[in-house]
Amino acid sequence: MNTLIAISGLGILILLAEIFNARKAIVPITIIGLLAILGFNISQYNQFGSYFNNMMVVDKFSVAFSSLFIVITVFLVALSHDFYKDHATKISDYVAIKVFLLAGAVAMVSFGNLSMFFLGIEVLSIALYILAASNRLNLRSNEAGMKYFLMGSFASGIILFGICLIYGATGSFDLNVIYQITHTQSYPQWYFIGVVFLVIGMLFKIATVPFHFWAPDVYEGAPALTTATMSTLAKVVAMAALFKLVSALMPVQNYSFQIIIVCVAIASMVFGNIMALRQNNVKRMFAFSGVSHAGFMVMTLLLANNAASTLLYYAMAYSVSGIAFFAVVLYVTKDKENETIDSFNGFGKTHPLLAGILTASLLSMAGIPILSGFFAKFFLLNQLVQTGWMVLVIVAIISSIISVGYYFKIILAMYTKQNEFDLPKVPTIYQIVAVLAMILNIALGLFPNFVLDLLN
Repeated sequence: MNTLIAISGLGILILLAEIFNARKAIVPITIIGLLAILGFNISQYNQFGSYFNNMMVVDKFSVAFSSLFIVITVFLVALSHDFYKDHATKISDYVAIKVFLLAGAVAMVSFGNLSMFFLGIEVLSIALYILAASNRLNLRSNEAGMKYFLMGSFASGIILFGICLIYGATGSFDLNVIYQITHTQSYPQWYFIGVVFLVIGMLFKIATVPFHFWAPDVYEGAPALTTATMSTLAKVVAMAALFKLVSALMPVQNYSFQIIIVCVAIASMVFGNIMALRQNNVKRMFAFSGVSHAGFMVMTLLLANNAASTLLYYAMAYSVSGIAFFAVVLYVTKDKENETIDSFNGFGKTHPLLAGILTASLLSMAGIPILSGFFAKFFLLNQLVQTGWMVLVIVAIISSIISVGYYFKIILAMYTKQNEFDLPKVPTIYQIVAVLAMILNIALGLFPNFVLDLLN
């Protein structure tokens, strides 16, 4: 709870900095503040607390995922300094929105009451709607913001309807009360209908098939840094919240629910990778890649043991790879009308460091050893084998092989084609973020047990 208060206070402080004309200090102050909040949040790791009649709960799950969200936000805020340098008068708005978005993210993994969960998802969603349409002079950004707003509002309505059905069946929003009622008393069948509505709404937020249709257009039209935010922070937040919801509301899964999850995972992995092969726009490609990775993360709902640890590790590996990827993409595609793969022609010869980091991040997402992406998929599939869902394991391996095809399209463009564009000097902050993200990626691959033991 104190972490949420501190994050909200930091967002207000950023807005006050604009009033006192301290724009140059906004990004450094925000990063220092987030790092201090990260340290405070980690200090609560072994504590368990319930606040405001169980509205907020502090446990290992919420602390671990909140820490991941804070680290991702630090990277995104650091990238903001150069990305928004042409809009210096609005830097406080952009940074403050990202911090308030983080507050919604923390609420979504720390809730003990469904009303708090819905408040968190609305705070996060509204922030993303604004960021998607933040380039108001760009028609594609306006279109992306409107599409995301309409589709996101529709999904929020489905989630709210599901919460209402659960309340009608149990008479409470409190997860502890709901758990006791579903285990000790008889309750109406529409409780399960409410859970299904909740799951459908969250699958939309994660962008799994068949609720993915908004993602390619929104990712392509939104400013590149907003795309990075949606594809890393927003996706893992929604997945963590869905995992907590399913664990709390359906502690014993029936076979019908498992079949739904299996179908969603298979469709997401196959369709996402096949569609990504056909893309020439880097952001659209990453959107379909994200659909595929969402299919992988959804499979954690089927695991019996250490599912939370596996999801945390996969989310970390995916996020740091995505941050490293976008740190390079932001530089290469800046001021370009279209973010095509041709923009990377000859990049490996002119910028070997950034090209190497981009290559490593792509290989990590494809699942190539010794990077963390490989171990994330390995641990996930190893546990799936123990549950007996071999068809999922086979499809996942085939999907990973397919993904190599479109990831290598960028790698081949960097190292085998001639440079056609004159790029400006690389901003130092982009290099720092890319290097730090890649170091984290390699460290996760070398020391996986450090993460996997956190939630045991």
